[in-house]
Amino acid sequence: MAKPSLLVAPNPDDPLLTRRVPGIDESGRPIEATVVEERALTLFLNGQEIVTMMTIGDYPEYLAIGYLANQNMLAEDDEVTAVEHDPELGVVVVRTKRRTNYEKKLRKKTLTSGCAQGTVFGDVMEKFDAIALDAQARLKTSWLYALMKAINTAPSLYLAAGAIHGCVLAQEDRALIYMEDVGRHNAVDKIAGYMRRNGIGPEGKIFYTTGRLTSEMVIKTVQMRIPILISRSGFTAWGVELARRANLTLIGRAKGRRFVALAGEGRIVFDVDPKTVAIEEPARQRRKASMAEDAS
Repeated sequence: MAKPSLLVAPNPDDPLLTRRVPGIDESGRPIEATVVEERALTLFLNGQEIVTMMTIGDYPEYLAIGYLANQNMLAEDDEVTAVEHDPELGVVVVRTKRRTNYEKKLRKKTLTSGCAQGTVFGDVMEKFDAIALDAQARLKTSWLYALMKAINTAPSLYLAAGAIHGCVLAQEDRALIYMEDVGRHNAVDKIAGYMRRNGIGPEGKIFYTTGRLTSEMVIKTVQMRIPILISRSGFTAWGVELARRANLTLIGRAKGRRFVALAGEGRIVFDVDPKTVAIEEPARQRRKASMAEDAS
């Protein structure tokens, strides 16, 4: 039986997301390169300006709601009454039934290590220690290999143009939502926003990112209450420490048949011999994925 397709998938053919730019290659020959667009988007919560983000511009509603939720500016029981986006002004406004005022929170901000300079306002550890991740969640290695193959070979801006990150929400061996942006923090916020707007819970979910496993990625994943985080890239020490503190399963350097787990190892079920796993990643896609990762 065919598995259901992605609920949200990358659209590398969208003309609004990339442009062709002339240049020369290493031999001095004229070429045209596909480059990713980058736009400023200013987020308002009711009448208050919150932040200006650099983004590729797709799914502004999900990005705005996910950002506010991951910054603890939207409570779980907050009712979003409207989301208004003006692409010409580069503004998105989220309106809630509850009156909000985050003047004090906005005074304290931390620039994260994410590309495109993600920003966290207020206490980055707010509510972190109070969140209990599902200790019974499991990750079969057969699911991991299937997901890696599906993600690495799926059409995406990541493979077509580089200079971008992707994040995927999965369940068992099936990818559900695949979002991309110039910063991995934006991609994860888009997924958080989609989950909130469509009533998708964290139960049984797995999160995958092409970016580094930094403290910000760990905090956002824990905020979303997803117990398993995977990346093809490496770790930061603070990211590992926070993952262990939250009992988050943290897997990095997941390429081909290899991976490294540095936290939450007890959730991993080794149900397949890595030597028997078929790796089918076209050379062209491997090269582009490597170039995109090196540029991040």
